Amino acid sequence: EHVEILGATPGWLRYRLPHRAVRQNERHVCIGQKQVWFLLRLMGDESHVRLDLTETPEFDHWRWVDFWYPMEHVVMFKRGVYARALRHLAPFARLVAGTQAVPQVLLDAWIPELGAGRPGRPPRPLGKRDANGGPSKN
Repeated sequence: EHVEILGATPGWLRYRLPHRAVRQNERHVCIGQKQVWFLLRLMGDESHVRLDLTETPEFDHWRWVDFWYPMEHVVMFKRGVYARALRHLAPFARLVAGTQAVPQVLLDAWIPELGAGRPGRPPRPLGKRDANGGPSKN
């Protein structure tokens, strides 16, 4: 009731955990995740954002950040999923926030095949990717 869905990724986005991150001694072994991403507009007050309404919340805090901020701060093995999700959701965000708030040049810097990149700051390498955009096993 306090959000408006502006867009969603068209299907599942997947990544695999690097071998060193797989917890082998757990009852349920997790080797990765598949996700559908949504871009939401908060229609109510920030006090309506509640991360503590489940028995074991996945997150303990949140904050507003620039649209491309996650690309600089996510762990490397998730970067492909983040890039695909943000690239898909960017046009929806531009409709609300404008092109200056969601500049294409920043995406071009993180995914070199999309553009020339930002002058003066080389993009971080994405590494070899598999067909799903996850880290290659080779």
